Amino acid sequence: MKQDIILTKRDKSARGTIQLTGSKSECNRALIIGALSKGTVKVENISDAADTVTLFEVLSPKSEVESQKSDSGLKTQDLRLINIGPAGTAMRFLTSYFTLQDEEVVLTGSERMKQRPIGILVDALRGIGANISYDENEGFPPLRIKGGFEQQKNIISIKGDISSQYITALLLIASQLPQGLTLQIEGELTSRPYVEMTLAMLDHAGIQHQWEGNNIHIAKQDFKEISLYVEPDWSAASYWYAIAALADEAELFLPGLTAYSLQGDSVITEIMANFGITSQFKDGGVHLKKEPKLLERKIFDMKSCPDLAQTVIVACAALGHEATFTGLETLKIKETDRVKALQNELAKIGVKLIEKGQVYKLDCSEKHIAEKVYINTYDDHRMAMAFAPLALVVPEVEFEDYMVVEKSYPAFWEDLKKVGFSTIDSK
Repeated sequence: MKQDIILTKRDKSARGTIQLTGSKSECNRALIIGALSKGTVKVENISDAADTVTLFEVLSPKSEVESQKSDSGLKTQDLRLINIGPAGTAMRFLTSYFTLQDEEVVLTGSERMKQRPIGILVDALRGIGANISYDENEGFPPLRIKGGFEQQKNIISIKGDISSQYITALLLIASQLPQGLTLQIEGELTSRPYVEMTLAMLDHAGIQHQWEGNNIHIAKQDFKEISLYVEPDWSAASYWYAIAALADEAELFLPGLTAYSLQGDSVITEIMANFGITSQFKDGGVHLKKEPKLLERKIFDMKSCPDLAQTVIVACAALGHEATFTGLETLKIKETDRVKALQNELAKIGVKLIEKGQVYKLDCSEKHIAEKVYINTYDDHRMAMAFAPLALVVPEVEFEDYMVVEKSYPAFWEDLKKVGFSTIDSK
């Protein structure tokens, strides 16, 4: 049952130590690598994010097999019916993974998941010979995947300006294909750091690649025996940077984070330096501190780090900073249409996010701070967490369905309490 919560903060300071969960992005990749390696690769510091828990359970051999009728309705087959709920990463990665498994599955998800396109990935997999069909609407889940296929070719083209998860899903299985795989990236590559993360993790697990120009090639090869340690989540860290930015005084320590992270969202250190937030890496983590600084940067390109967009946009809006944003194209096909969701919720403090082609500008000329603001979360974990720092500016911020954060950061509200935020269940 959905439950609302009211968030408050008496003072405008933030001090404390916050231990973040393992990176969802890293962990989901690691779990697929571990499963493909048949246990040769072990995974350490598994995230407790709901998406990762879902993926872990699906990959576990204990998953149940359900008996369903085949398409023809004439005979009964044993199919695994796998419902991954709202877990978008799991949907993309498992679509590729199950093409190599010796079974037939139906892969489905929440109603929103059934509206999120997956045709580009399915077309690519079909292009190399995979047996995938749509159970409902063409181009969208649910998918019927019959594992095990004869590889038809080892070179496929895929657009670079789509979700990097499509590209990662193909790279993760490439080394286990009889002929390996070469991906030809068409146009500019969006979210490049996520592709680089995938390749770096594969490299740690013994899978080498060649990346020349727009071509990424992975030959058929075996995984090596190794443990993959999952670093804490830089996406989760971004909310603490936003809290520091909106606080009058802030000194926070986030253990386990490193200066040389595989995660593209570690760029939050550079972005928030514009807000006066310093990042000092020592004592096995990162120390955040707010220093006096005039916010001058006017343009933020979020193309390589779209998951940080909501966090940075809300922080700018709360500070009345009329910044311009680019690279928001993929936000419209996330858990919700995040651009529209941001426009709706920012309007509650009088701020407009104006879209002109692929450029978005904040208009804070009518910004006002009410005594209380109600934030709709749109079944999107990042909407809740991006707006939480607003409690440093607005006396009371009420959130719809506050447990939506379980998708990536289950301990979020409890962690807020550690630095002086208060929560009240809304009746």
